[in-house]
Amino acid sequence: MKKVFLAFAPVMMIAAIMTTSSCKKDEATFANVLVAHASPDAPGVDLLIDNSKVNSAALTFPANTGYLQVETGTRNVKVNVTGTSTTVINADLALEEGKNYSVFAVNAVANIEPLVLVDDLTAPASGKAHVRFVHLSPDAPAVDVALDGGAVVFGNKAFKGSTAFTPLDAGAYDLEVRVAGTTTVALDLPSITLQAGKIYTVFAKGFLAGTGAQELGAEIIVNK
Repeated sequence: MKKVFLAFAPVMMIAAIMTTSSCKKDEATFANVLVAHASPDAPGVDLLIDNSKVNSAALTFPANTGYLQVETGTRNVKVNVTGTSTTVINADLALEEGKNYSVFAVNAVANIEPLVLVDDLTAPASGKAHVRFVHLSPDAPAVDVALDGGAVVFGNKAFKGSTAFTPLDAGAYDLEVRVAGTTTVALDLPSITLQAGKIYTVFAKGFLAGTGAQELGAEIIVNK
């Protein structure tokens, strides 16, 4: 029997675990899984795949792991409070070869849950970037994302709602998050720069009434 790797590459650290497999390494198939900590009041967490811990330092709000190469099939994913056996999320994911997934730990810690999205990482056309919006602020109303003072780009997304990856011209944007269907601005998103050929997820984070690290804001993930 040979061993195959499940690689974990979060920002600022690299860790790896070894799992025993009855198949040869070149026969294994893989999917890519990104895990993001989007629960504003949850502590730092550990990530376990098939009960093997794959991070060497706590994953904290609102960081993400980047894509992990994970063997296909049904994989058990647990999110534990860092350094403990207290499991706050326990989910089985059916992973298909060559597909890309984002798993967000969402909601207030008392109701923390996973949100799983399939990521279409098809390359953008020349001069374009692809952008997806995900609403992950638990107490914020449904929102529109619009050009500053202008047209709506992503409309009427409620908590846990998401858009498809949408082509936009590369360049700099001043955006605003509005209460859906109104001109009331809940959050300004100035100076968002989109590079040609890149793929991004922008997610609303924090609490509408939050302060400090938990205040309403936005986080950008570069998917590719």
